[in-house]
Amino acid sequence: MTKTALFAGALLICGFADSTHANPEQDRSAFVEHYRKLFPTLSLQDYADGVYAIDPNARESWRAIEEFPPYEWAIEEGKTLFNTPFGNGAHYADCLPERGVGIAQLYPVWNGESGEVVTLAKALNDCRQRNDEDPLPYQKGEIASLLAYLAYTSRGKTIAIEIPASDPRALAAYEAGKDYYYRRQGQLNFACATCHVQNAGKLLRSELLSPSLGHTSHWPVYRLKWGETGTLHRRFSECLKQIRAESPGAQSEEFRNLEYFLSTMSNGIPINGPSIRK
Repeated sequence: MTKTALFAGALLICGFADSTHANPEQDRSAFVEHYRKLFPTLSLQDYADGVYAIDPNARESWRAIEEFPPYEWAIEEGKTLFNTPFGNGAHYADCLPERGVGIAQLYPVWNGESGEVVTLAKALNDCRQRNDEDPLPYQKGEIASLLAYLAYTSRGKTIAIEIPASDPRALAAYEAGKDYYYRRQGQLNFACATCHVQNAGKLLRSELLSPSLGHTSHWPVYRLKWGETGTLHRRFSECLKQIRAESPGAQSEEFRNLEYFLSTMSNGIPINGPSIRK
């Protein structure tokens, strides 16, 4: 089978064959319907649990760990960092809607002025730079703790990403993210969708492949493999490394557009971050 045919097949699975006639909400409906057929006993809200929604045995162990989660310190550190003023006396809260509390479900957002997708992590670093502070590394450390705290304040709020119809650049960014998701790349010639759409619920070696629906709902996560809390874009880079593809880097335009697409597909799913994964 040719690469073109494989790509077309991935699009057809979720009803994305004719992007010129589908809008984001039609894409999302097709995405949800695909997983409804795969996992008919799950509700939309269940997908906030990620792979544990489809793995009852692992779910019990996960719930036990969540009783005393290893990311708890990250929430506390993030709260302290968030409430500590910059050198000029300004705060993160001064840069964010609702002073930053309970807003994680709204990100990424489209910034019409700068003409780009702005993730919550980027908004935090943009705030720092506007206040003469150095930007934080995007994959772990203080940025992960800040995101953990902000996600915690949004727990239970449903993802509500908007793509403004008045700005065609926003739709173009969404489409770019969708294209990246379905594009095969790397030495293994995999796309994100190869694992998480076409083969969701199947085993790859010893790992059960998680559904894409809800993928952005539970970040940042404490991964046992990492031994620390890390960001969604760190995981994006890791996935690309696993398929031997080049990563554009955390908070690159490609990754921000990808997050915009994935979060739009998860509209209506509650925020459940931070969380823990293997």
